[in-house]
Amino acid sequence: MSAHPLEEILHPRSIAVVGASNSGGRGGGFVAPLQELGFKGDIYPVNPKYSEIMGLKAYARVRDIPGVVDYVISSIPAPQVPAMIDDCVQKGVKVVHLFTARFSETGRKDAAELEQDILRRAKSGGVRIIGPNCMGLYYPREGISFNNGMPKESGPVGLASQSGQAVGEIVFLADEKGLRFSKAISYGNALDFNECDYLEYFAQDPDTEIIMMYIEGVRDGSRFFDLLRSTAATKPVIIVKGGRGTSGTRATASHTASLAGSMQVWETMVNQAGAVSARDLEELVDLATGFYYLPPIKGPRVGVAGGSGGSSVLAADICEEAGLDVIPLPVEIREKLKANGSPIWDWVGNPADFSIGYDDFNVGGMIQMMDENENFDFLILFMSGPWFRGGDMNINKLIEEHMKRFNVEDIKKPLLVVFQERGRGNNTDPVMQNIVNEIKKRLMDANIPLFSNIGRAASTANKLIEYYQKKK
Repeated sequence: MSAHPLEEILHPRSIAVVGASNSGGRGGGFVAPLQELGFKGDIYPVNPKYSEIMGLKAYARVRDIPGVVDYVISSIPAPQVPAMIDDCVQKGVKVVHLFTARFSETGRKDAAELEQDILRRAKSGGVRIIGPNCMGLYYPREGISFNNGMPKESGPVGLASQSGQAVGEIVFLADEKGLRFSKAISYGNALDFNECDYLEYFAQDPDTEIIMMYIEGVRDGSRFFDLLRSTAATKPVIIVKGGRGTSGTRATASHTASLAGSMQVWETMVNQAGAVSARDLEELVDLATGFYYLPPIKGPRVGVAGGSGGSSVLAADICEEAGLDVIPLPVEIREKLKANGSPIWDWVGNPADFSIGYDDFNVGGMIQMMDENENFDFLILFMSGPWFRGGDMNINKLIEEHMKRFNVEDIKKPLLVVFQERGRGNNTDPVMQNIVNEIKKRLMDANIPLFSNIGRAASTANKLIEYYQKKK
């Protein structure tokens, strides 16, 4: 087992929620997610106004709880926290997650002093702190969550985020892509554990293979760079930086009391460390999706198929602008098409434009030829939901025929799919939406990442290529 100090506190036998209530809401709603996700330890609601909360006996104070308390979630007002910390010290609590906010992020001297007083009390009593001003821990294998509706399945992605709302958004965006998390941690003002500690933890965590981070400011730049460089050599680390511009810097200070710093210095540091920068949360999830599903892409030579007309022209431009090499269609493919009597042998190119359909040759045939040709390093395929014009429909047959047309499940090269959700005008039909969802699931089960447009697919591929080239 890991000797990292976070390892012990992330496996609580019991959790107390101070400030819990039957009405739920942002502060009082931590009990219900723990129950929903199936936390196997004891849950102790703490609020002197209630005798029972969410079907559980409630206690007036932490020190009144008869059993062992390892982990405390605080959603009480800031002025009440010092007394609660004293109770936690007396009770032998290992860690307090301070959802409670209105500390140093307010910019007020008295609030910052209160924050430091809390840290002194906690340290003197051997209590560690996550936060304050954060959503805390999502750990599906342990049944720990701070939001209802979060996936119960675990996976290899670890997330550390200064923003609590960002954690929830990232988890739900990732869920749509089939990604699952080992742990996701929101740490807010980083009063005790900071971004270096969480990065160091995920670096040695055997359950985490891909690391995602949302960072607004760094407490110890030198330590962070050293950790980032050593970690990125073994695991992909993908980072979104909040507070990149003037207005973002102002927002950062009021959000988590962080100093944003120079963006140019930041980008240079991330690049030199061999980590991967993302512009926003959507790209953060796109990049994690690429690392999750794809083997290393060896080079930038891309084959693109399935677009039509102008979309194929734009696909070539977008791929080149992203740093990819859209090579001409190899002569071997043209000769094979010609030998097979295909009427498109002399004009089809790369990207392969299928605006004019041919019964004897479809996009699946082209992507198969590209897959077999040594001149391509990886492939991008345009794909959409199936046609349906009404009447009787065999759903399984429709799905099988659609998958066969694109022939993606037999492709051996790294393949990214641009999945067009419009469903051929049937996207409001619940039956058709279920069919589209099943097709997407089939693709993800075949380790094929899905993207909403060619730009996001091309950018993801290029950044993956750069990461693996630096790693070599």
